Amino acid sequence: MALPISGNQTAQSSGQSNDKTKIVLVLVFAVFFILGGVTNINDVLIPKFKSLFQLSHFQANLVQFAFFTSYAIFSIPAGRLLSKIGYVRGFVAGFIIIALASLLFLPAAYSGQYIWFLVALFVLGGGITLLQVAMNPVTLSLGKPDTAHSRLTFAQLFNSIGVFLMIYGGSELLLGESSTVDPTTLSPDALAAFRVAESTVIGQAYIGLAVAMVVIAMVFWFYRSALDGQAAEDVKTEGAWTLLMSRPRLAFGALCIFCYVGAEVAIGSNLIAYLGDDRTMGLAAPEAGKLLALYWGGALVGRLVGTVLLRVFQPGLLLLTFAGIAIGLNFVSGISSGALAGWTLIIVGLFNSIMFPTIFSLATEGLDKEAPQASGILCTAIVGGAFVPPLFGLVADAGGLAAALIVPVACYAIIAAFGLYASRNPVASAS
Repeated sequence: MALPISGNQTAQSSGQSNDKTKIVLVLVFAVFFILGGVTNINDVLIPKFKSLFQLSHFQANLVQFAFFTSYAIFSIPAGRLLSKIGYVRGFVAGFIIIALASLLFLPAAYSGQYIWFLVALFVLGGGITLLQVAMNPVTLSLGKPDTAHSRLTFAQLFNSIGVFLMIYGGSELLLGESSTVDPTTLSPDALAAFRVAESTVIGQAYIGLAVAMVVIAMVFWFYRSALDGQAAEDVKTEGAWTLLMSRPRLAFGALCIFCYVGAEVAIGSNLIAYLGDDRTMGLAAPEAGKLLALYWGGALVGRLVGTVLLRVFQPGLLLLTFAGIAIGLNFVSGISSGALAGWTLIIVGLFNSIMFPTIFSLATEGLDKEAPQASGILCTAIVGGAFVPPLFGLVADAGGLAAALIVPVACYAIIAAFGLYASRNPVASAS
């Protein structure tokens, strides 16, 4: 999943046009690009860990549980930190946290134990959460109010490009030189040494990321005063549960965000294993990883097309249509075999494209003063990325990867129902 979390703040339209703020905006676009890749490279780590540590599908999908749990735990503290130190200094803090988390991958590699990689991913997720809490409001505020949404859409394109390139390249780097040694044939000492040797490439890759994050942090620190006139609002959590329970539309939307992120991440997390299965395409991991890049690349294409379609068709009906097509593609993939089974699942990425922003806008439709708090509720629902992939893994362990597609099908069915609901109830009344 490669989408930002909105901070609990309405965008402040200062119309600033000085050189420093323009440079900060360019740097923020670069952050969208980088974080898109860093977030979704987990999809490549999962098959690597599964083979290296001889994990079940459930155990391998704990990578996403460790990473996405950070969104629920750190979002509110991140918002409060931003309200105290400001946006740009918050970016610096986020980069430093990511750099420190990346350094944890090296001792995790030398330990040869899966648990320490999960710890490193959890900390990494905390740093990314801090950055993403700030990215939307900063992008919206840096420029003219009437071009705010186009700036955010443009930034999202950088995010998608980053995902595609990072997964395409990361598949070759992390999976391309995997050993042909069968870990099950090794003695305990030899197995430990093998795991350390094989996981060292992961540690080295993240050391490179740490260096890049420190350099970027230094650049942002140079412009740390650029947005001092735009303080982040403090995060208000009081009454969030009451608001959720009093707004069925919002509650339904939050459930759909949970399901959407969970389904998208579950498919992405297991697609390499799915494409490598003899029932489908029997691909080696590096080749399957490159097709995984197309799954996420479909979101880029879909967003471009969806921008036009959303101007022509009712958003609720378009959401219903896209979710229905996703259900059909999952169903065809599950009952077929060979290239048909593989490509129908890859194409699901195209129809994931409009779901997040459409669900988000429909869920907050009709809200006024409650919109920032509703936004925070919806963003917390991104934690679906932590829970749905392990559930997918449990079903896959019990009945196979094809059977596990029932999990995203159930998620898309809920989203389709919300699209139908929203189309029949166009505007929620504001209190």
